[in-house]
Amino acid sequence: MTPLRVVFAGTPEFAVPCLQALIDSGYDVAAVYTQPDRPAGRGRRLQQSPVKSLALAQGIPVHQPESLKRDREAQARLRDLAPDLMIVVAYGLLLPVAVLETPRLGCVNVHASLLPRWRGAAPIQRAVLAGDSQSGVCIMAMESGLDTGPVYHRLALELDPRETGGTLHDKLAALGSRALIEALPGIADGSRIPEPQDSTLATYAHKIDKAEAAIDWGQPALAIERQVRAFDPWPVAQTSLNGEVLRVWSAQVSDAESEGAPPGTVVAAARSGIAVA
Repeated sequence: MTPLRVVFAGTPEFAVPCLQALIDSGYDVAAVYTQPDRPAGRGRRLQQSPVKSLALAQGIPVHQPESLKRDREAQARLRDLAPDLMIVVAYGLLLPVAVLETPRLGCVNVHASLLPRWRGAAPIQRAVLAGDSQSGVCIMAMESGLDTGPVYHRLALELDPRETGGTLHDKLAALGSRALIEALPGIADGSRIPEPQDSTLATYAHKIDKAEAAIDWGQPALAIERQVRAFDPWPVAQTSLNGEVLRVWSAQVSDAESEGAPPGTVVAAARSGIAVA
């Protein structure tokens, strides 16, 4: 059987395991789409995406349009590639209907949640913030709505009580590559039928704003602990002391008595950490 001719669209580290799995499984990756190189670091030098680095190392052609919605030439180049399927993993650019309809089998997305829970840009952090006990990945047929498409395949995992945004990111990146490879044969031969989502159960994972990293000590201790875990490694929960910004990388709910101290008061300090009311 001739392997699927796929185009891959992805940008950050989360997408790398999926692209690597496609390569390792013998799929014909005709091209990779990734966001343009962006200034990064203290020197603000242009930096290529992790997906671009892997694609170049494997000799796969790379395309970096600023927009697939407005760039007609980019749309034409995609049509010329004649892909069977476009696989999208954290690409970061909107795909217009003209692009969604270009591949013979359409476009599929690897989404880092158990849809319809946490549609949107930040499902990993939102799951930790909400105290979810379970997360997972979905292989979804893409349509014009925001993560509204029917689901071909899903895999779930249990969250560790000390799960952080970073640890869950890495687990779901690996799980996503496994789910993708499991789903593709059935997508290719039509035997795997996608199941519609129940939109009445949908929740939305809005993009993380850096302002959300500021700790409000008036919040319940459990909410603050989840905030610290969710925002590790980015944007990192923070507070201030004597005008200095302090980043908080780890926190846990304490049974210690605060003796009526106002929220945000340091009530104890030791080498192992500080206790805050």
